Amino acid sequence: MTEVDVPTSDGRKLHAYDTGGAGLVVMWHHGTPNIGTPPAPLFTPGVRWIAYDRPNYGGSTALPGRRIGSAAADAAVVADALGVDRFAVLGHSGGGPHALACAALLPERVTAAVSISGMAPFDAPGLDWFAGMGPMSEKTLRAAAASRAARAAIEGGEPDFLPADWAALEGAWGWFGSVVAPAVAGGPAAAIDDDMCYVTPWGFDPADVRAPTLVLHGEGDLVIPATHGAWLAGRLPSAELRVVPEAGHISVMAAAGDAVDWLLRRAS
Repeated sequence: MTEVDVPTSDGRKLHAYDTGGAGLVVMWHHGTPNIGTPPAPLFTPGVRWIAYDRPNYGGSTALPGRRIGSAAADAAVVADALGVDRFAVLGHSGGGPHALACAALLPERVTAAVSISGMAPFDAPGLDWFAGMGPMSEKTLRAAAASRAARAAIEGGEPDFLPADWAALEGAWGWFGSVVAPAVAGGPAAAIDDDMCYVTPWGFDPADVRAPTLVLHGEGDLVIPATHGAWLAGRLPSAELRVVPEAGHISVMAAAGDAVDWLLRRAS
């Protein structure tokens, strides 16, 4: 895998990753707090993974006041720098809405999209946004909804994981440790930026996503409840919803390989 710093037109830099190789190009959008290294447990022949650290994470410069929709312009800059025209997108957790932003705002470039464990917009009509969240997730995101200062006052706590999630972290998806640790070491600012994005206007409507889309969610997810996935699937024009019984926020990734296979069939 190669890594490169990509300059943006507004003087920032985005730290990008590229596994190289031939086949379908999939841009990975990471969760909170992670850096952007592509997901090694999903590497498979026929897929070239590209990705980047979101602003303020890892080697990427901060973008004050960024919205989720800002990801589309950054993704386009990264793809251009890596010589990629058309690509699919796949995001996990907070990366889900960032992947959807690319699909909505780069319709001529994004061939298909997958959102895994992703949230719905904060103002989603008919959705009780906090219902079903575990205590840490609800506390953190309610604070973000109150103000940036309130969110900054929240200290870290144990995530709202199911036993199945902790078990998944003992296996292949222990990979998450390699992307969480450097993100946390960089301080809380990037994660706060993310949380503020989640509870403010996204800068696009999921209904504008025209590419084929797979929404994958764990039935028991306490970080982002499965009701968010159901709402998204009902809003996205060309969506397929898959709810994995008894899975949580991390353990749902056992089905992510099937999601990559879905991309290989749909993206053309």
